[in-house]
Amino acid sequence: MINWRVILSISKTHLLSRVKQTAIAALGVTFGIGTFIILVSFMTGLNGLLDGLILDRTPHVHIYNEIKPSEKQPIDLYDKIKNSFGVVHSVKPKFAQTKIHDALPLIGRLNDNAIVKGAIPQMKAQIFYISGSIELGGNLVGIDVLEEVRLFNFGQYVVKGSPEALNTTDNGILIGAGVAEKMSLDVGNTVQISTVGGALFPLKIVGIYQSGLADIDNIQSFANLKTVQRILGRPQNYITDINVKLFDIEQAVPLAQRIEKQFQLTAVDIKTANAQFETGTAIRNLITYAVSITLLIVAGFGIYNILNMLIYEKMNDIAILKATGFSGRDVKYIFISQAILIGVIGGILGLAIGLGLSILIDNLPFETQALPTVKTYPVNFNPMYYVIGITFAMVSTFLAGYLPARKAQKMDPVEIIRGQ
Repeated sequence: MINWRVILSISKTHLLSRVKQTAIAALGVTFGIGTFIILVSFMTGLNGLLDGLILDRTPHVHIYNEIKPSEKQPIDLYDKIKNSFGVVHSVKPKFAQTKIHDALPLIGRLNDNAIVKGAIPQMKAQIFYISGSIELGGNLVGIDVLEEVRLFNFGQYVVKGSPEALNTTDNGILIGAGVAEKMSLDVGNTVQISTVGGALFPLKIVGIYQSGLADIDNIQSFANLKTVQRILGRPQNYITDINVKLFDIEQAVPLAQRIEKQFQLTAVDIKTANAQFETGTAIRNLITYAVSITLLIVAGFGIYNILNMLIYEKMNDIAILKATGFSGRDVKYIFISQAILIGVIGGILGLAIGLGLSILIDNLPFETQALPTVKTYPVNFNPMYYVIGITFAMVSTFLAGYLPARKAQKMDPVEIIRGQ
């Protein structure tokens, strides 16, 4: 039967007799784990921020009525060239409206679907912003602002004013930050917009919207859906786009396919719309974890080298232990327990340092005009990273101590004494 009290006492004596080497080994684990925690928390936090800029404002399924040429051209109806190759130059799109037919029943049907978190309408219009002698081209999007806040974190991008004010003001507008800057406009001012047909409408600025993407902020603004319908002279059932948010993003592709097949509409899923962006995110995460794990492995090799040297320094101790009745297995457990003790001490210190520096980074000011709602550096405090860190510390230190311990187990005390 193994006497763990004696084994741990001997391990403690060995470690304390070489405090400098023990401290170096523990610090190897500490900095390895600490660096892993800091790096993976900061990088995944940054990736989450970048993903949020795109994915938070991107519907899982975007439904609209695409204007495109007729699949069957008049030349296809001409029987005399049925077996020939016909070429039609300057093909014109078929006559159709951009509105989605029976949009309101379709929205109700989608909202009744158990996999759908929310389906909301939109209406887009091309306009001109007019302020004095300044005239800029842009887009005006009619939205249900409260649903946009609930489903797509719309409120995070309103840097001045509030989205709720748009809901209570019929002639209100959330103007793009780029438009506001170019035209010297602010909350409370009035801006005139002109439709493509030339009609003028004054709208009161109730907020300023900034997505962080200059190309969007320089042209795009938002108003109530009913306001945009009234500006364009359209009825309340005139809707050009439907944005769908799902509980599970993986359901986006099959849902888009079903909508296209069943309703003869164009439905673009988020994976198709952001394929290149998702690839970049996957590569960044892969690099983050690869570098982090490499740090832990390097720390493990440092522990192995120190324990290996410790065995050669403790040759006489090993001979005395075996000569006084300790078995080879007992000697092995002594050196393994030393490695585990180093791993526990170094791992706990590493977690503490990683957490402390992560909190420090999370409170550092980070201000940029591209990300107005972000005030500090993004850090992801996922508890799983800390579990992975301490687990890897224990496993790596065990393996680093196991190989030297097996060598100590097989040593013959007679050969050691004879060599001395």
